[in-house]
Amino acid sequence: MRRLVFFAAVAALAVVFTGAISASTPGGDVKLTRDAADPGYVSAYTLATGASYSDPTLQECSHSRGRQNEPAVAIDPRDPAVVLGSSNDYCGVYNAVDSAGDPIPVGPIWEGYYRSENGGSSFVSSLVPGYPDDTSPYGLLAKQQVRTASSGDPVIAWDGQGRAFFGSESSDDPAGTPKTFGDVWVARFVPGSGDHADGKQYAGTTVVARGSSAPGLLGKFNDKTSIEADHNNSGRCDNNVYFSWSRFTGNAGGVGIYFSRSTDHGSTFSKPAKLSQTISDVQFPDIAVTGNDDVYVFFRSFPSGRGHEGNAIYYVKSVNCGATFTRPTLLTSFIPSDAQDVSDPEPIPTQSRPDDPLFGEEESPEQGVSRDCGDFGDHCESGYTFFRRDTQERATADQFDSAHQYVYVVYDATKPGTENVLTGTTYSTTTPGHGGQAAILFTRLDGSTGDHTDPVVIDDQALGHQIFPDVSADNPAAASHGTVHAIWWDSRLDSCYSPARPIGNCADRSTVPSLDTWGAVSHDFGGSWPTKTRLSDVTSNPNYEQFDNRAVPFAGDYLYVSSVNDFSFGVWTDWRDTVAGTDPREIPEDEDAGTADVLQCRVFSGGAWSGDLCPRDGGIDQNIYGDLTP
Repeated sequence: MRRLVFFAAVAALAVVFTGAISASTPGGDVKLTRDAADPGYVSAYTLATGASYSDPTLQECSHSRGRQNEPAVAIDPRDPAVVLGSSNDYCGVYNAVDSAGDPIPVGPIWEGYYRSENGGSSFVSSLVPGYPDDTSPYGLLAKQQVRTASSGDPVIAWDGQGRAFFGSESSDDPAGTPKTFGDVWVARFVPGSGDHADGKQYAGTTVVARGSSAPGLLGKFNDKTSIEADHNNSGRCDNNVYFSWSRFTGNAGGVGIYFSRSTDHGSTFSKPAKLSQTISDVQFPDIAVTGNDDVYVFFRSFPSGRGHEGNAIYYVKSVNCGATFTRPTLLTSFIPSDAQDVSDPEPIPTQSRPDDPLFGEEESPEQGVSRDCGDFGDHCESGYTFFRRDTQERATADQFDSAHQYVYVVYDATKPGTENVLTGTTYSTTTPGHGGQAAILFTRLDGSTGDHTDPVVIDDQALGHQIFPDVSADNPAAASHGTVHAIWWDSRLDSCYSPARPIGNCADRSTVPSLDTWGAVSHDFGGSWPTKTRLSDVTSNPNYEQFDNRAVPFAGDYLYVSSVNDFSFGVWTDWRDTVAGTDPREIPEDEDAGTADVLQCRVFSGGAWSGDLCPRDGGIDQNIYGDLTP
């Protein structure tokens, strides 16, 4: 897996939205990552206490126009005016300059803390405490546990007493060694003073599991996080915090799903327990808690050749507040929609200095299967340019619905009947040489019986791929039980759409704006989805080459939605602010004809290209936007 996509995670909350370009409902898009002096980032310590504090990372974040992806969002169940967001945040990467005044990519990739106290109308941008040069009192407290130079895979949960929990994968050695660590931790935010103060005061970070500190992703590496808290105040498992993740073992091979719980508000966590048992190739854990406080963890399996499992969704169940779990149960199999190509590396231009932190990158793949494609070492045989994506599941339950034990599951698979489209290239999503139309499918598990509904496509369209779904269903008001909200990325407005090609890729290998965010709502426990709405006001191009020294795109691995009754807010990665440009290293220009290139400034001297000398000018301006959802 490409490490450059894993790490990033802090950013900040922003204010107000920029005007809609082609208005969609239900409102104008709101920018969460205010990294363009609009107005910039503030320390979590200052945000909570009012005391002045800054450092080079916060100063850089305030004008960087950097990259953010893999957003998370969570609405406070006891005060819906408070909405918290996060992302992989690269805003502090260029927090130093050399003797010539040129930016140096030595700063952290960290987890963002974005805060709204007006129901998502505006946000203030900040970072979770603990990044390398954070010397605030909160930063010093965090570093009693946090030992790494980067963090990512952000996830957020609320308990029922106003505490917010930010989970993260955390990697890389601040000393600059090849060690990758692979820790997972949870940061705690407790209620502060004043109105709408839940989740505002930082109270410490707890490492849930440590990696083996081996170089190059070898050894034990924890990744792909999920978090949930029991917040229904029913009395049985109140305010427990549940955390799950994938453990990669580089030396021995295989991936396992692990789980830990906290019964003291996130101060300590139990010894990690393996949930996936003998299923050897698994990822994407997601946690759901039902109204009777049972805990479910869902995950995807891949064909491994070592067992009978294939492309399928499994789950485990706990009836004792996460203390023990059942063995995995098959929920459903599916036709995958996993973008793949054949790696065809081309010469990599010599650079005097890289564009990105060394700990955020890995060497380009050799000949073989590639999950994302771009330029130079990231070039693929098909000539397409595309970001990585795999079928994955997300699950939720209404913690306030004590009458049912329903768990709602969404996943982005190939729509049945479309899976055998010949691609005519080395690109595929189903089987070699074949593709199909990706769609969001839904099924409802009844935990009391183990039965589930037949999977159905939420929004069956003739055109467009649908990927990266999420689902939410918290309904404290009894009248709202049965309300389920969903969100996904949708390419129905892609002018070059074809089930045989990657999203946003035309037949001539050029790329075009192609992705929007859509949402849907059901008011009958997922039985029907009558309301589907475009959320994003701007269709943007996800294939800009902003990573691996401006050679390959990366969109993150998920979107997020959170809801309380009919109030629902969703967040997504967005490229509307990216400034296109020309990559002078491409001589001659490659297959995308410059349509995936971004603004960059380079000089050629002494047989090598410089690094990008203008990274703050918009070429890597990838942001997190949000909006109300149906």
